[in-house]
Formats: sequence, C-alpha cells, structure tokens
Amino acid sequence: VPALATEPRFAQRLREHLEEERLLDGRYRLQEVPGGRVALPVLEEKLDRLRLPREMPCELVQIQDPVPSRAARRRTPAQKLRDELRRLLGESWSEELERDVPCAWQRHGDLVLLSEDSFRAEPWEKLGPALWKTVASALGARRLARRGRVLPDGMRSPSVTLLLGQDGWVEHVDNGIRYTFDVTKCMFSPGNITEKLRVASLPCSGEVLVDLYAGIGYFTLPYLVHASAAFVHACEWNGHAVEALRRNLALNGVQDRCRIHHGDNRQVSDATRLQAPCPRGASPSPPLSFQLELRDVADRVNLGLIPSSEEGWPVACRVLKKDTGGVLHIHHNVETLPAAVPPRSPVLRVERGSLEEASSDGEVQHPTEDRGKETLGARIRPEWQRWAEGTAARIWGLLAELHGQPWRTSILHVEAVKSYAPHVHHLVLDLECRPALP
Repeated sequence: VPALATEPRFAQRLREHLEEERLLDGRYRLQEVPGGRVALPVLEEKLDRLRLPREMPCELVQIQDPVPSRAARRRTPAQKLRDELRRLLGESWSEELERDVPCAWQRHGDLVLLSEDSFRAEPWEKLGPALWKTVASALGARRLARRGRVLPDGMRSPSVTLLLGQDGWVEHVDNGIRYTFDVTKCMFSPGNITEKLRVASLPCSGEVLVDLYAGIGYFTLPYLVHASAAFVHACEWNGHAVEALRRNLALNGVQDRCRIHHGDNRQVSDATRLQAPCPRGASPSPPLSFQLELRDVADRVNLGLIPSSEEGWPVACRVLKKDTGGVLHIHHNVETLPAAVPPRSPVLRVERGSLEEASSDGEVQHPTEDRGKETLGARIRPEWQRWAEGTAARIWGLLAELHGQPWRTSILHVEAVKSYAPHVHHLVLDLECRPALP
C-alpha cells in the first residue's frame, strides 16, 4: 500500500492535509516504518494528484503488511463494497450507481454469485475488468459470476455469466455432504435444506430408491449418505447435471450404490416419440432417446420436480415393487388462497381402497413413517389437504389400472418446504402405496 512517511512531529499535520485533499486511505492504520518515521496510507488511484507539502518533509514509501483500520474492521461486506466502488469511480459516483450495487449475494467458496439486477447501469461497462477485480477484492473472492433468468428449456438451466475467473466449478458442503457443480450450468437450491434434512432422517436401510429427477444429487446423496438406502437409481436428462452427479457420488464415496440413468424418464412409446412443440425463445428439450426400462424395483420413489412432478406419476407407479409397494415422495407447488385468518385443519389419515374413509368433516390424518407419534406441526391448510387427497386418488387409479387389481394409498405426511411465490407453497406429499390384501 502506498504511504507518505514523515517524522512523528509532522504526522498529525500531514494527516489533516491528506484528509482535506481526500487522499488519505482510511482503510488502513498509520504505521511505524524504519528510521523512526510514521507512514500514512494514501489512495493509490489518486497518486497523480499528490503534492508533497514543502513544510513537512516526507517521502513516498510502500507498506508491505498494512493493518486494517478500526473503522474498516467494523464495516459490513456491503459497506466495504460500496466504499471500494465509490473510491474507484471518484467524482463519477452517483445515487443511481449506488442503487445498482447489490446488498446480498451467494458465496460458493472463492466464487461469489451476484444477482441478475446488479451492475446493470451503463457507466459500469466503461470500467471493464477493473470493476470485477474491485468487486472481487472487496468481497474476498477470486471469481465472480452473475445470475440471469432460468432458461425455459425444460431443465431449469441457469443463465449465469462468468465475470472473473476461468471456470464456474464450485464445491458446497451441506449437512456433511459434499456437492460440486458448475454454477454456469447447474442450479443449487439452498431453500430445499429442510427437505434434504428430512430425507436424511428417513428409515431407508436396505431399501432401493428411484430418484426420478436427480439433478446433481440434491436428494440422491442424503438418501445414500445419511438415510442408508441400499441402492439408488438416479434419473436425470441434463448432461451437465449428470456430470456433476457422477463427481458428487465419487466425492462422497457412494458411487458403487448408485446407477445413473441419463435421459428423459417419461413413458413414451415408439409411436409417440415426437418432439413436443418448443415455446418461442426456448431451447429445445433433448430428444426422447430412451424409455426408462426400470420396473418393479423400488421401495421408495422421489419425485422432486416443481412446479409439478405429475408427468412422472405413471413412471413412479411402474417402478414400485408390485408385490409390496412402497412410498412416493411427491413434490408440487400448491396455491394457497389468502385469508384474513389462514384456516389450518388438523390432519387425519385417509386411505383409498380400504374400508377406512374420511370423516364427515373431511379431515384427514397422516402419521409419521413409524406411525407411533403425531408429526410435529401436523396441521395443514385446506388447499394443501385437498391437493394431497386428489393426488392420492390419482395415484390409486394409476396403480389399479397398471396392475389390474386394487391398491391402497395412504397419506403419511404433507411437508411444507418453502414459500415459492406469493400464495404458492412448495409441498411434499409422502404417500404410502400397497397392494390391497385379497
């Protein structure tokens, strides 16, 4: 850091002079240098304006290990970012630019992911690479990327631009599980952490799981690492996600207990293998190059696709073990109508295809997997309850049609994962599906 070194008796006067000329670098403390002198840090970008006062003998030196000032240590990262940018812009700084500086961002190791609406004003473009180097330095990062809108390609591919650095591969640790992925190619949803923790606690020892929408392994890995699933069939059609999934399985030492099925898992016959019309501006979906051949293998099926996993319901029914059935974990976005006092109903268990039916007031109960204790927060909104009952009925019908014999579906649990949008909640239905006893 550049600094002016002077005798201690001149230090205060020199400091006042530098502050008046706005040349003092307040990020660092005054420091002693060889010769018994005091060094006052100055702004490197304003060295051309530096005029050494004759009445105060001093010289320009470099401080090798600058010590942050007390004020600098108190600054939040957002404040530090604004201060560094204000210093970079100098007199060009404006309120418009300040509004364009982000207050929050995602950090993945040494890479910071900025929001899509940050640094969009025209003056930023004139700064070129200096802008991104300043931002990275202020935030303690080596690489920068900026998020865009999710692409309408059927894969929820991110539109992310790498601003600084050679590649977008990052590593993230979540509940003791290591995930690596390319932020410019794959999405990572921290909002699903509660569901990943719940999945990790499920009793899956000895079970075979089919994950119909595996992605980079958001749920596949908790099932394998923490829930002790014996084997997972992971289905994914995004090639970038498949590459990340392969790496993640190896990173966590569970690659021998998982088989990846790369392609579109929807049921399609040869006669209907036609590409669906592509919306304007969207990238075409990958060709339906294969039909998932799994059948009669799963004790449990994860359908972690939103806003709806409905296209995967027939496939989920087909892969369930036909003699014993299993549990479906069905994700869906459900609209909840606003109300002055949101009504919440106690949930009672409901079964389809058995002698038990819902009570006259329509309440249904869902016990936990071990059916021993009532689920915490086991009160759901009427809209959620109606969706759960409707889904259970649909699955019941699909299973009966597929196997030509009656099945029983029982609502075990409805989990509210997160608020997806105003009055829209991301829910998960745990639905037990068993062949009906003769």
